[in-house]
Amino acid sequence: MIRRFEQSDLEPCAKIFMSVYNNEIWQNFWSFEKAKEYLKDITEFKKFIGFTLLVDNSIKGAILGREKTWWNNNEIFIEEMFVSPELQRQGYGTALLNAVECYIKEKGLAGFTLLTNRYTPAPNFYRKNGFCDGEHVLFMYKVV
Repeated sequence: MIRRFEQSDLEPCAKIFMSVYNNEIWQNFWSFEKAKEYLKDITEFKKFIGFTLLVDNSIKGAILGREKTWWNNNEIFIEEMFVSPELQRQGYGTALLNAVECYIKEKGLAGFTLLTNRYTPAPNFYRKNGFCDGEHVLFMYKVV
């Protein structure tokens, strides 16, 4: 079952988030407190939108984003999406994306965008779900 994200979902989601990203593939080292703070920051965006995945009445994943104003039509930017490792590759990630897609259609928005690590299995998952590589976009950063 997928439902709208509730603030009470924050702590269980932080634990799942850590289980998804603290590994050799993603090479992250989230503490529980930092993961919770990070996800809380996302949920406090002015135009936050989020959905929680429940399996057997237990939180097993989420998709968190925000509506962004754009010149021709607003869009949803996905900040984070995660599904418990033991449930990956079973259609739950696609179901979370579909929940956002239904929301986008209901609100008449343009679509959605996201960033992901090109060196993980994630890009192929998103391509399989209809996303295209944004060849015209360049992600840049500066370490100081």
